[in-house]
Amino acid sequence: MRAMDEQLLADNIANLLQRVRRSEGKSQYHNSDILVIAASKGHLAEDIRTAHACGLRHFGESYLQEALQKIEVLEDLKPVWHFIGPIQSNKTGPIAHHFDWVHSVDRIKVARRLSEQRPQHLLPLQICLQVNISGEVSKSGITMEQIPTLAAAVLALPNLKLRGLMAIPAADSDTDQQREVFGRMRDALARLKALAPDIDTLSMGMSADVENAIIEGATAIRVGTAIFGPRNR
Repeated sequence: MRAMDEQLLADNIANLLQRVRRSEGKSQYHNSDILVIAASKGHLAEDIRTAHACGLRHFGESYLQEALQKIEVLEDLKPVWHFIGPIQSNKTGPIAHHFDWVHSVDRIKVARRLSEQRPQHLLPLQICLQVNISGEVSKSGITMEQIPTLAAAVLALPNLKLRGLMAIPAADSDTDQQREVFGRMRDALARLKALAPDIDTLSMGMSADVENAIIEGATAIRVGTAIFGPRNR
């Protein structure tokens, strides 16, 4: 595996940011800049360093051991690290110690362990609840009906800060279907605000559907391929 050409990576980032700006202009829901999280799982630390030099500051990882190596190598950059993959309960310690955000909380047990293991000298861990919006058996996440219960549990934990919801909808090339699914997530966040008025994050949208996610109210997108290309370089 080799590092990306720096100019290609810079061009990819510029193109993505253009897509984001165009989509923001078509949305009636956004009132702040979209948070761009570079999904860097499966990519080299050198590529993250180049992306950081191009202005990106937030990076998402799914594979813990790989992520911990990159976090150590890139410590000088002080990036914001997001854990965006499924969480095994025996892996919560390193996540609580080394990440700033976790987008994939879907169990009270995991939330409790993250809070208990978060070092006291660090700021509270920023948390999104993962919703299995398409009901896929192969994906993690809670149902819409389970959101209030899990949200209430996270709100009660001292070292976590509930920020919002995350979803990975089933792949669908139909624009109307994409927007319908993203719209349901937006409505779910609005309902959750009745319980937690300070929440502000709707983490949804990846390389193939980022425009429709933003149009329907995403505040954070997690983009890998459109930035770094395929992982099997």
